Amino acid sequence: MTIADINTLARFLCDADTTSLTAANLLIFVNQALEELVGLIINADGTFDYDDTNYTTDPIGIGTLVNAQQVYAITSEYLNIKMVEILDAASPAVYRKIQPISSLELGDLSPEEYFGVTSGGDPQTGWPEYYDKLGDSLILYPTPTSTYVTLASGIRIWFTRTAQLYTSAEVTTGTKEPGLPSPYHQLIAYMAALPYCQLFKQDRVPMIMAKIQEGKKELVKHYGLREKDKKHFMTMKPVTGL
Repeated sequence: MTIADINTLARFLCDADTTSLTAANLLIFVNQALEELVGLIINADGTFDYDDTNYTTDPIGIGTLVNAQQVYAITSEYLNIKMVEILDAASPAVYRKIQPISSLELGDLSPEEYFGVTSGGDPQTGWPEYYDKLGDSLILYPTPTSTYVTLASGIRIWFTRTAQLYTSAEVTTGTKEPGLPSPYHQLIAYMAALPYCQLFKQDRVPMIMAKIQEGKKELVKHYGLREKDKKHFMTMKPVTGL
């Protein structure tokens, strides 16, 4: 279903028209529905990595490291960080995975106490072994230096992101489809219709709520059963009787 189809169905479900349920309001309701559904998908099963099919890039960020800089800004697109890798300065240079660490794991110690300081009292520098995400910042421990890491394209971040939300221009064009499997496009229309019906068509709310709950259940089941490709190895049974 295109966004035009979804909007038409949403208005039909609550007996609305383009004046009573405007494109601007539907844009808000549809995007809210998309974000909620993607949240359900991400939490359905950790073995399957979801990404909106409308994105034209992979959810991998590559950035430049700065010599002796510990804190790096990341965008709000990084919903969850799955893995951080640092480019080794050795030849040939390869990305090496570093481990997450949080302030809770540091206990009562400061990062300087936990990782140690130089003889001059400055934080340790060298090869980063750990990272922590604090708001829109990524903190590396120890602080990277060019002796150990490659600065250009020196950090690679694998992340999870939310749905690619609709813009008002895309609603006007009307041809873009949601980045979800097509069996769940109708679910977006039901979820988008619900706020309007709760205000003006309360008699339809029970039916719409039932459809939404059923659709969410099926969506979670669908993604909960999916897994990344796995290698299946043949095991040889011992031959007996020889």
